[in-house]
Amino acid sequence: MAFFKAFTNKIKDLFSSRKIDESFFEELEDTLIEGDLGARLTDEIVTRLRQEAKAERIKTIEELQLMMKSYLSEYVKTYDEKIKKGELSVHLILGVNGVGKTTSIAKMAQYYTDQGVKVMLAAADTFRAAAVDQLDIHAERLGIRIVKQNTGSDPGAVIFDAITSAQAKGDELILADTAGRMHNKENLMKELQKIDKVIAGRGVKSENYKKFIVIDATTGQNGLSQALLFNQAVKLDGVILTKYDSAAKGGALVQIGQQLGLPIAFVGTGESYKDIHPFDKDEFLNALVGL
Repeated sequence: MAFFKAFTNKIKDLFSSRKIDESFFEELEDTLIEGDLGARLTDEIVTRLRQEAKAERIKTIEELQLMMKSYLSEYVKTYDEKIKKGELSVHLILGVNGVGKTTSIAKMAQYYTDQGVKVMLAAADTFRAAAVDQLDIHAERLGIRIVKQNTGSDPGAVIFDAITSAQAKGDELILADTAGRMHNKENLMKELQKIDKVIAGRGVKSENYKKFIVIDATTGQNGLSQALLFNQAVKLDGVILTKYDSAAKGGALVQIGQQLGLPIAFVGTGESYKDIHPFDKDEFLNALVGL
C-alpha cells in the first residue's frame, strides 16, 4: 500500500542521514508536526525519545525507530470485531459531506459480502437526493438490497423499515448512510438519538450496533476536529479512513487514538469496490517511523 509516501520518505531520509544529536531531535520534531501529529503530542514523543536515548545509550537509528514505534503504538488501535453469524448487526456510518462516506459504505458492503455476510444498505441520508441516488446505484451494481424513502423523509423511518426488512429476510448486517452536512452538536444528537431508539426498539442487540466516522486521511487536523465533534455528540466505535494514499500524512490518526481512544476499522486506498482493507497497525507504524 502506497500510503503517505511523501511523509514516509521524509522520515526515512531524516533517520538515514543524521547522527543522533540535538539537531536531529529538532528536525524530527519539525517533521512530526508537519506530519499532523500536532505540537503537544510531538513534544511528548520527542521528549521521551531524548530521555530514553540518553538513559539507554541508544547508538543506532534503528533502535530509535523501534523505540518511537513503541511509543506511538500506545495510541493506535485496530478495530477487529467480527459480524456475528445468524444475528442482525447495524453499522451507522457518519461523517461530513465530501469525505467519501457513501463510497466507503459500498466498499464495506463488498468486503462483508466477500466474507459471507448477508448485507443490506439503508439510505438514511434523506436530506440529499444525490446521496440516496448514489447509494442506490452502488446497491444495484453490487447486487445488494437497499431500503430507501423519498428525499426529506425521517431517517429514523428508513432505519425502522430497514431493520424490519432485514429481520424478515435473514440479513446479518445493515450498513446505514446518514446525513453528512456539518451538524451542530445539538442537531446531531437529536437525529441520532431518534435512530438509537428505533434500533433498540426493533430488538437489535446493543453490542451489535456500532457507529463509525469516515474521515478523509488527507485533511489532517480537520479530520481530528470532525472526530471530536461527532464523538461528543454520540459515542463512536471506530474510524474508517478514505484517500489513504501518497497525499496523506498519517499523524492525525495517532492524535485521534490519543485523544479519543478510537480504533481504526478500515482504510480506503483506491476507486474500486475492492479497494478497502482492514487497518494494519504494524504496517502503519512502520511507515510512520520510516522502517
